[in-house]
Amino acid sequence: MSLLEVRSLERRFPVGKGWLHAVDDVSLEIREGECVGLVGESGCGKSTLVKLITRLLDPSGGQIAFDGRDIGRVPAGRFARAPERAQIQMVFQDPTDSLNPRFTAFDIIADPIRRLGQVARGGAMQARVRELAEMVGLPEVLLGRFPHQLSGGQKQRVGIARAIALEPKLLVLDEPTSALDVSVQAVILKLLDDLRRRLGISYLFVSHDLAVVRLLADRVVVMYLGRIVEAGPVAQVFASPGHPYTRALLASVPRPDRRSDQSDGRPRFRLTGEARSPIDPSPTVCRFFGRCPDGFERCEREMPMLRSDAAGHSVACHLHA
Repeated sequence: MSLLEVRSLERRFPVGKGWLHAVDDVSLEIREGECVGLVGESGCGKSTLVKLITRLLDPSGGQIAFDGRDIGRVPAGRFARAPERAQIQMVFQDPTDSLNPRFTAFDIIADPIRRLGQVARGGAMQARVRELAEMVGLPEVLLGRFPHQLSGGQKQRVGIARAIALEPKLLVLDEPTSALDVSVQAVILKLLDDLRRRLGISYLFVSHDLAVVRLLADRVVVMYLGRIVEAGPVAQVFASPGHPYTRALLASVPRPDRRSDQSDGRPRFRLTGEARSPIDPSPTVCRFFGRCPDGFERCEREMPMLRSDAAGHSVACHLHA
């Protein structure tokens, strides 16, 4: 069953006399209990899409349906008081910047409960915060400490506990391990995976790290210059990428066993040319045209649409059958 449905979503920003198309005709779905990975290089529109879904920005067009209700119609300024606010929570990229330095770990975890929850003060609040700390592996003795007294991994555990405090249905994870030491990243990812299975939460996992997405996500969505160019089951997309941009992303993943350009059976290629401008882009030209090693005349006169096969693997490319 679908929890989140995004249909033909758009967000444009005025730039001089034109418009920057940060998110352009994006449609995606997240099912209950599912983890969807969202990948793409910087500037592709991932952050804007996340802000639209979490209702920090108003869309220029399209629909955002959450649990059967069109929340895209609720202005961002009023969504903080909407009932869905408690059901959509976020874990931020940098745990240091996202935690109030004047709050103890206890107060940070308790804050959303005080604002949006139903737990009473006193003993019930104490018990709930201790329960959340235990769920994320944060020792109770650390609840009285301030963020600057915690390690990076401990701060991210506090952020995760805060995010699940209201028992949300959807958790948006914005590069949740990129600011952590490598030794801590695997522990936090294991924690997130365990929590999803234990609590039945759906995840939108935003990351530059395709190796992490491969381990954690059920499906993956690839964005390029504001549009989705490929989407589908993780195993299928990684084994048989249909879009040249996806192939380029996968080729950029470091592999210790790759000693030559074709050691894994696939030619390794690097993109050339310049990216097209997202300001007033032509609706009849493929966004990837000019960088695509497979581009041909049709790509310059006809925008490829996402086409899906029976397995749910969608690709926006004229060469993908």
